[in-house]
Amino acid sequence: MNWLTNRWTGVAAAIWIQSSCGASYTFSIYSPLLKSTQHYSQSTLDTVSVFKDIGANFGVLSGLLYSAVTPYGDGPSSSKKSRWNSLGGPWIVVAAGAVQCFVGFLFMWGCVVGLIEDVPVPVMCFFAWLSANGQTFLNTTNVVTGLRNFPEYSGTIIGIMKGFLGLSGAILIQLYHTFFDGDPATFLLMLACLPAFISVLFMFLLRIYQVQDCDYKKHLDGFSVVTVIIVVYLMFTIVLQNFVSLPYWARVFTFTVLMVLLASPFGIAVKAHWEDSRMFSQAHSIETTAPTIEYQELPSEEVQVQDTSDNTLLVEEEMNLLQAMCTVEFWMLFVTMIAGLGSGLSMINNMSQIGESLGYSTIQIGNMVSLWSMWNFLGRFGGGHVSDYIMHKRGWPRPLLLTVTLGVTILGHLIIASGFPGNFYLGPVLVGICYGTNWSLMPTVTSEIFGVKHMGTIFNAIAAASPLGSYILSVKVVGNIYDKEASEEDNSCFGIHCFRLSFLILAGVTFVAFLVSLALYFRTRRFYKLVVLKRLKHYVR
Repeated sequence: MNWLTNRWTGVAAAIWIQSSCGASYTFSIYSPLLKSTQHYSQSTLDTVSVFKDIGANFGVLSGLLYSAVTPYGDGPSSSKKSRWNSLGGPWIVVAAGAVQCFVGFLFMWGCVVGLIEDVPVPVMCFFAWLSANGQTFLNTTNVVTGLRNFPEYSGTIIGIMKGFLGLSGAILIQLYHTFFDGDPATFLLMLACLPAFISVLFMFLLRIYQVQDCDYKKHLDGFSVVTVIIVVYLMFTIVLQNFVSLPYWARVFTFTVLMVLLASPFGIAVKAHWEDSRMFSQAHSIETTAPTIEYQELPSEEVQVQDTSDNTLLVEEEMNLLQAMCTVEFWMLFVTMIAGLGSGLSMINNMSQIGESLGYSTIQIGNMVSLWSMWNFLGRFGGGHVSDYIMHKRGWPRPLLLTVTLGVTILGHLIIASGFPGNFYLGPVLVGICYGTNWSLMPTVTSEIFGVKHMGTIFNAIAAASPLGSYILSVKVVGNIYDKEASEEDNSCFGIHCFRLSFLILAGVTFVAFLVSLALYFRTRRFYKLVVLKRLKHYVR
């Protein structure tokens, strides 16, 4: 079973789970049906949507469960019971997320088809929260497990995981247009069953494996190449569908090609494990590794030095959530994410109105909204690769890239505020890429500053800055200013003035976050040099 239970197959399994768990990004598909069948007003529907967003970003519970059920420290290879990670392991968190997704979406499906009647709005809000919160359990498992299996290139593996989460909405929408177009009720039932089925199918492949001293970057690059091919293919398909009405056979064909591309990571996993097996025939993974004769014959002094080194490097900065919240670095990261993530959400939430106010056509606006997920993916994916490059090749701390990202975000907001011809094509692209980069950098920086043991809980707590920033900046700033500028007759606004002040304010808020991030860089620069870079040298030794 070594060919099936290894960290490379775990990456391929995590990619499939990530590709299916972004149902919260498809709310626009089934929200009109939810509104009409439940007789909701727009404000009531927005309330349900807010609870959905809160659920998708409230991942502290998933982090706490992950820390409780996964082994950490000396390495579970030392006993036979580690075969199932001490009867615990990441699969428990995946199972919990799958149950939440299934129950939440199944309830909403029962409401829209009439099986459940007269549902109070708070109950609907709870199940919307539940269905979206299941996504955090799956995402936390894949991100933290990937980082623990590939600690040397944590930015790259997190970029891949976060990238596929960003793409999952586009993948699920392609599935909808292929098989359920015009039938959002059946699509809701599919959202209840498919992600849960895929999660249960692959959850036992997600384990924490022993890290071998080898260069595995080329295999991660193989996953990265496939990822880029998939995003280019999706971009081509989305643009084609916006201009041409494809017949049913063509939609099935394009979706079949997408499934073949999504299956290719398993081929990469088989090849990577085969090469690893040739190099380390005596130790394939943590599930099959027992203490070897060679290890037992090492002098006791050398073993003691190795153990002390491991403990110093891997446990030195391990903090739980409460300990992290007592540090200045935690709140500096939180403030930067309020601006970095909140301002990005504010832009995407108002992109249709921005394009309309600037005189862009419906087709142009639709293309930009569809392609924004691609820019988001490019940031998530590219941010991880770039941050690994500057760490390994230049020795620069990741908070430096976080600071640069916020600086580019400021430029994007100013471009949108300027209103010059073509700004709608350039500004959202810059903000979208930076928004995705923040999602890739934040978990990695969190693990390096506060440690890996409780990383899932801490980075999910920091991620709560996303809905908080969206509410403050999108509702209180952008929404209120637009309403004041809009005409009372049709509550719409046309012209540069509609969003100029809003995005100038967003640029100002992001500039404050830029200064905070710059201070974080200087504050952690010595720590990165003495601890984090030393830890990387330990992995490649």
